[in-house]
Amino acid sequence: MARQQSGRCKLCGRDEVTLTEHHLIPKEMGGTFLDTAMICIPCHKQIHALYTNEELAARLPSIEALRTDEKLSKYIKWIRKQPAGRFVRTRKSNSRRGYGR
Repeated sequence: MARQQSGRCKLCGRDEVTLTEHHLIPKEMGGTFLDTAMICIPCHKQIHALYTNEELAARLPSIEALRTDEKLSKYIKWIRKQPAGRFVRTRKSNSRRGYGR
C-alpha cells in the first residue's frame, strides 16, 4: 500500500488532507525508484481515472505537467474549492471507459 500522511496536496494545494504517494513515472513504466509527489486521494484517483500509465510516463511526468494538462486543470480548479473532508466521486474519461476508441 502507498505511504499515507496528512498535509498539503502538491497538485491541488488543499491543506489538511490525507495524502498518498504518487509515482510521477508509473512503477510499471520503470518509475519505481524515481521521483514521487504527495497528493490527496481524490487527485490521485482522478489522475488514474483520466490517463493510462503510458500517457503519464510519456506526457505527464511532473506535477507542473499534470497541473497544466487541459483535462486535469479543470478538475483542479474545481477540487480546490471543496472542503478537505468532502467525499468526491471519481469519474473516468470516455476514452478510459472504452468509448471513442
